[in-house]
Amino acid sequence: MNLKFTDVTYTYHTLSGETKAVENLSFSVDEGQFVSVIGPSGCGKTTILSLAAGLIAPSSGSVERGGGEFGYMLQTDALFPWRTVEQNIFLPLEVKKKNTQKMRKNALGLAEKYGLKDFLKKSPTQLSGGMRQRVALIRTLAAQPQTLLLDEPFSALDYQTRLAVCDDVHDIIKGEKKTALLVTHDISEAIALSDKVVVLSARPARVVGEHEINFGDGSPKKRRECSNFAAMFETLRRELGI
Repeated sequence: MNLKFTDVTYTYHTLSGETKAVENLSFSVDEGQFVSVIGPSGCGKTTILSLAAGLIAPSSGSVERGGGEFGYMLQTDALFPWRTVEQNIFLPLEVKKKNTQKMRKNALGLAEKYGLKDFLKKSPTQLSGGMRQRVALIRTLAAQPQTLLLDEPFSALDYQTRLAVCDDVHDIIKGEKKTALLVTHDISEAIALSDKVVVLSARPARVVGEHEINFGDGSPKKRRECSNFAAMFETLRRELGI
């Protein structure tokens, strides 16, 4: 078990009072699983990632985090334009004091393996949006986390690029045998990418459904073409109440 939420409640305290973001939340992410969490806007999805990352502690209940490091991939690629692609990829190694020759070699190996060899000396401003997201993922992987936390990483991309990057990210995460927890508002994206989809209620977020996704050959593109896709979409849409 890489990640397990058990009866988790989290309450924000502000000057105007208390706001309960999640309540009695329970679900798990097994090693090597790709799990997506979907829910209405403002329901507390990003709070769940913050709890998973250990950035905040639950008000009640427990979050069990398995062995290994966690890597966090944000909504925007957050690449520094004054650093080359290579220097951006090395950034987590510098921050975490892992900037050894061995770790840099591993990071460069990932970059070359996933099509970034010819872009390492370029500025991020010279790359397309899809390529920038690929750099952001390789940067996240550079410090060798076991579990990736993905906060709507495709939301800033146009639809066509988004489809291509979804395939890229899925292939890289599965190829590197990582565990992933994605929060998204996109039902199709969740179905295409995931081994399991967790559906949340409006705030305070509670689990209203969990669905194993086991059709298709495992690739997001092929899964979208499956006859089961539309039926699963309707099931999740109804659970979201939209």
